[in-house]
Amino acid sequence: MAQARIAVRLSTFGLPLRPALTIAATLGARAVQLDAGPDMRLTDLSDTGLRQFRKLVADFDLRIAAIRFPTRRGFDCLEGLSRRVDATKAMMSTAYQLGAPLVICRIGEVPENAEDPRYTSLVEVIGDLGKHGTRVGTLLAAETGSESGATLGRLLEADSNAFVAAALNPGRLIVNRFDIREAIQSLGDRIQIVLATDGVLDLSIGRGVNVPLGQGTADYPEILAELENRKFGGYLVIGDEQPQPDAKQRAEDAIEYLNNL
Repeated sequence: MAQARIAVRLSTFGLPLRPALTIAATLGARAVQLDAGPDMRLTDLSDTGLRQFRKLVADFDLRIAAIRFPTRRGFDCLEGLSRRVDATKAMMSTAYQLGAPLVICRIGEVPENAEDPRYTSLVEVIGDLGKHGTRVGTLLAAETGSESGATLGRLLEADSNAFVAAALNPGRLIVNRFDIREAIQSLGDRIQIVLATDGVLDLSIGRGVNVPLGQGTADYPEILAELENRKFGGYLVIGDEQPQPDAKQRAEDAIEYLNNL
């Protein structure tokens, strides 16, 4: 396959913005993923601040592939739901100003039963956020892994007037014992970005664990072939969820692994 479009998760380096961008650029990445939160309050930036931020990223010949927006609870939890929805909409609007096409969220537990009141609420919330994404120009991307791809796909298809993308996370699917191929088949063209992670089932402790990319059971040649059949043109995001002391070497290894496929 052609050389992968690789983005680096900046938070993996545990560094301020400029040094992290410097490393991402030297690694040969084309783009970066930002993690919004206490250390990066993007929605607090003024219009001038947003322009300066976007220029800084561009100065390193990089783009913003996506912004991850963690919420304290998922959209399945009714407590404080309206605040979470409003905050997510604000993040999507800010992301558009920064040139980011996607805001990645873990949307919460999706009930298997469509008659569950939480499911009905989720359909309404996801539809609302999908319509907002169409209006502002940056889409919400629901991260896989909390449920099967089929269950997530059914939720995302529930409102035909709204579009929510999917962020495929193979490692998280493995850890939670869900099938990656089924997720790709169920989500199809909704998959706009891949969080290039890996995992294994550790029988000695009775659960799945994350491992460095290429050292687990995620079959990336098959994953990328399946995505290529669907004309996938998004980024593959490498980088650990938590900062690592050897983050630069791990990122180099991940990029080499993907480019060698």
